[in-house]
Amino acid sequence: MRWDTVLRGIDAVLQSEAGRSAKAVRIAELIRQAGGYRWVGLYEVTDREIAVLVWSGPGAPAYPRFPATQGLSEAAVAAKRTVVVNDVTTDPRYLTASAGTLAEIIVPVVDAGVGAVVGTLDVEGAERDAFTEADRQALERCAAAITGLFA
Repeated sequence: MRWDTVLRGIDAVLQSEAGRSAKAVRIAELIRQAGGYRWVGLYEVTDREIAVLVWSGPGAPAYPRFPATQGLSEAAVAAKRTVVVNDVTTDPRYLTASAGTLAEIIVPVVDAGVGAVVGTLDVEGAERDAFTEADRQALERCAAAITGLFA
């Protein structure tokens, strides 16, 4: 599946009459299938905590909610920039989300109107070096497209 098709799919889901959770699940599934990723989660971000909204993939995250000052997510939120770690075993910031994850990319979802990070797109890979520059660019486009989900 090409990423332009995924972005059109995201737009269609967001415009549908489905509820917020159903929309979020469908979006996570679209992204996971398109990239062949092991796991995709969408998280809500507040000043105090980061909490999973939905996920697609094997199993719930070990940390469904955690302080906004922890993990790779904290780094992405604080910098308002994507964090890519292609070997999580070497990064002390990594919070073990699920067994079998060796690479992770966290993309902040930024509400451009207020300049705040309102969510994150968390994608996990089962192999080291799972994420390329092309993955980063595609996932950043997806994160920009889903801002309305967090409004």
